[in-house]
Amino acid sequence: MEPVAIPPKKIITRTIWMLSLVSLLNDISSEMLYPVMPIFLQHIGFTVIFIGILEGIAEAVAGLSKSYFGKQSDLSGRRLPFVQLGYALSAVSKPMMALLFNPIWIFFSRTLDRLGKGIRTGARDAMLSDEASPETKARVFGFHRGMDTLGAVIGPLIALIYLYYYPANYTNLFLITFLPGILVIACSILIKEKKKPVTLVDPSKKVRLFAFIDYWKTSSPAYKRLVAGLLLFALFNSADVFLLLRMKQTGMTDTAVIGIYIFYNGVYALMAYPAGVLADKLGMKKIFIAGLALFALVYAGFAFNDNLTVFIALFALYGIYQSATEGIAKAWISNMVDKTETATAIGTFTGFQSIAALIASSLCGLLWYQFGSMATFLTTASVTLIVIVYLSLLKK
Repeated sequence: MEPVAIPPKKIITRTIWMLSLVSLLNDISSEMLYPVMPIFLQHIGFTVIFIGILEGIAEAVAGLSKSYFGKQSDLSGRRLPFVQLGYALSAVSKPMMALLFNPIWIFFSRTLDRLGKGIRTGARDAMLSDEASPETKARVFGFHRGMDTLGAVIGPLIALIYLYYYPANYTNLFLITFLPGILVIACSILIKEKKKPVTLVDPSKKVRLFAFIDYWKTSSPAYKRLVAGLLLFALFNSADVFLLLRMKQTGMTDTAVIGIYIFYNGVYALMAYPAGVLADKLGMKKIFIAGLALFALVYAGFAFNDNLTVFIALFALYGIYQSATEGIAKAWISNMVDKTETATAIGTFTGFQSIAALIASSLCGLLWYQFGSMATFLTTASVTLIVIVYLSLLKK
């Protein structure tokens, strides 16, 4: 009797597709505004320092909530309610910015958007991890990042077309973002969560706001060593708005800045899945370090360059860097922790990372203000080289 052939397990499941589609739609909404945001904030009177502080505080709020809600997700054994609530808050926050141009209101709206990200991130990444095997995690996270970043191509393209016909008319652009936001909410309802026969952890256990500190104390030495290196990098990796402001500083038009940003995200979206496949085959550490090397090269280039063609080349490399690090870092972490604490582990990492973003964006804004853009980019490139050496010395 001939043995029955067992079909290979599908790598990209329906749940992964739906989570990726929701992320794509959400990013269309977000990225319609992202390349416009620094220009808009300067237009209504924000300084470079204030822009850096705004981005940093918003990311810090996201960071504190990522670990907290990640732990809540792990304790309850549920993922989907956190995913749906998080995306809903982000969907409604963006058009709110069109209502008032008061700095406090802008802070509130931007922070609400980041809170939504904090609520959903750990639970969503745990769902992705649950759908993958240790041998396919990098490509699963890479696929999700690719779909997510495709939204960062479509969103700015819509903004570019809109601003071509309605220059400097930002209010209606903020309102338009609610259309993909409605689709985000609708599609998130269609996601199905695997039923678990029992609650994995005691749901009555209390979770502190600073849950990431609690988890850090009890996490494994391997987790701590890896996350320490990633956070050193995050402390000097400022928001991408500084790259956009650097191009504006050289005299480029809004159209050129947004166009290059679209190109960068196109490279990122295209390379995310192949980078995940390579990481699964060659090792996540090797691909991640290669990505950091590209990052250092890009930031050194931004320190000295003012040529459009070179900026395009640098952003192409920047897209490859993102594809080799963003999703792979989460896949790397998820492979070294138990399934019952995936959301907490990733939430703790991204929580610390977001707090580091507050410091990084504020620090880079101050460096730029006091010493110019060259000092900002060269400092970041130098620290990145140190991180590369540190990660290279980590044992498997």
